[in-house]
Amino acid sequence: MQVVYGCCAGLDVHKKNVVACRIKVEGSGELRETRTFSTMTRDLLSLSDWLQEWGCTHVAMESTGDYWTPIFNVLEAHFEVLLVNARHVKQVPGRKTDVRDAEWLAELLQHGLLRASFIPPPAQRDLRDLTRYRTSLVQERVRAVNRVQKLLEKANIKLSSVASNSLGTSGRAMLEALVRGLEDPAQLADLARGRLRKKQPQLEQALTGYFRPHHRFLLEHLLAHLDFLENQIDQLASKIVQQVEAMSAPPEDRPKSSGGLLESEGASSGAVFSADVPKDPLLPTQAMALWDTIPGVDQTAAHVLVAELGVDMSRFPNDRHVAAWAGLAPGNNESAGKHYSGRTTKGNPALRRMLVQAAWAATRTKGTYLSALYRRLAIRRGKKRAIVAVARSILISAYHMAIRKEPYREAGGNYFDQHRKEIVVCRLSRRLEKLGYSVFLTPQAVAV
Repeated sequence: MQVVYGCCAGLDVHKKNVVACRIKVEGSGELRETRTFSTMTRDLLSLSDWLQEWGCTHVAMESTGDYWTPIFNVLEAHFEVLLVNARHVKQVPGRKTDVRDAEWLAELLQHGLLRASFIPPPAQRDLRDLTRYRTSLVQERVRAVNRVQKLLEKANIKLSSVASNSLGTSGRAMLEALVRGLEDPAQLADLARGRLRKKQPQLEQALTGYFRPHHRFLLEHLLAHLDFLENQIDQLASKIVQQVEAMSAPPEDRPKSSGGLLESEGASSGAVFSADVPKDPLLPTQAMALWDTIPGVDQTAAHVLVAELGVDMSRFPNDRHVAAWAGLAPGNNESAGKHYSGRTTKGNPALRRMLVQAAWAATRTKGTYLSALYRRLAIRRGKKRAIVAVARSILISAYHMAIRKEPYREAGGNYFDQHRKEIVVCRLSRRLEKLGYSVFLTPQAVAV
């Protein structure tokens, strides 16, 4: 096979050590050397020097958990690092060792048979950490709310059966009163606010239970935990906004890296992007303003889009590629002319989760293309497949909007009827005829 890279290396990454194999072509011969290094920063710097001795230009390694990150931090400034999917470079069973894995990666890279995964620049990686941590805190807050509800049920407090939000303004006041020792149902029900005051008789019945000191102790700590989580979520939201604004600032106004090994953002982006950066790139704040026009996409969803997808769409060959990268494309499983399960492929879980949430919100909008798409598919394919299709439509729309720098254009809730107007008319006419009616269609005059 043709040699694409004359001097390259393959790394088999583990938690405590990394096995490196460097290959160099000289004339008609080939030099190959393998060595094991620790994953401590000092040893990784020695690995970088060892690779530079032969003049290696490209380095490949598998995306093994988060263990590849320390190595990438050290090597990205000096080499073009290819992070590859482990499923794409599997060895022959029975011939697998750490040394053989490193040699196999080096050989595949030497002949140009590896496809690099997308690694965003440092600023976008920082934004990813913030948005993913916020998602974790929101999920933990939901779990804490469920714990409160479970505790109230154990104490015979049926507040959620009367109030739609047992931790709203009224519900929170009642729970804090319970923690303070107030147990009179009438006095607790009198703490209701707004429309909930009309349900005071039902509240008195719901707040009559067996609330013991044990329950009071747990409820106090659960409410304190909820307050802590809400405070953390608010702080993260502010930090995310600051990070997006910093990424949108002119290059001369962006904050510099505070020491360490990540001083050159250009080295990172240039090593992994499959296409050149556009001359007039879209700023994150501009992309968020465009994506916010999509039904179901709010500021939180737009933040996740910027963090996970980025704003430079040139790294994706087409919209089908970006859908597969997000895990929203049907899989191919065919053998002997038979099609088996076509479940969606694995992709970016954080992006997929957010798009599905946005899709559920979009299905509740009225007179929109996305809600019509959901209803059309849910009847035939089921709700879960329909919601994945809506999420895919949102992602593809965001992809083209970022390329064209245009806001979302609503096709309307009657898009499918207008797109296949003659078929719809014939189907409805036949249905009326089956019910015993004669159908005569007269087109309406178009108002000028």
